[in-house]
Amino acid sequence: MDLTHIHLLLNHFPIAGTLIGGGVMLWGMAQNQKTTRSVAAAIIVAMTIMAVPVYLTGEPAEERLENIPGISVTAMEGHEEAAELAIRVMAAAGIASLAALLRQYRSSSSVHFGLATVLTLLAFAAMARVGYLGGQIRHTELQQDRPVSQQLSSSEGDVDD
Repeated sequence: MDLTHIHLLLNHFPIAGTLIGGGVMLWGMAQNQKTTRSVAAAIIVAMTIMAVPVYLTGEPAEERLENIPGISVTAMEGHEEAAELAIRVMAAAGIASLAALLRQYRSSSSVHFGLATVLTLLAFAAMARVGYLGGQIRHTELQQDRPVSQQLSSSEGDVDD
């Protein structure tokens, strides 16, 4: 197993986990349940930590794929640019969630959880975009700018799907 495999193995967790953490956080905020908010914040912190190796393995994955025929360099560049923004937003969500956890027993904790929730939802949107753009690197059926006939002819003979 190399860094490309690790990138592909782990990349779904920050996307799905951030969505789950954000949903649990919204539920905890709506129900005013400290324990639920704390669990959500812990999920978000964990997903932030998991996003780091995903981000760090992206460059080695790009280097391995860039000379393979049929791989879109343009798609890889878009994916990389989106990842640079997403990791920053994810870090902000993780830091805000950690701060909310540390300050949860103070009277102003709902403000911290509110900020963490907003940043988490933004992080999910950014991470989902990164995942979508990453899928376009290899999955030609996701490339909207290519005619269907070209997509079909380039996928003939593929046995990996």
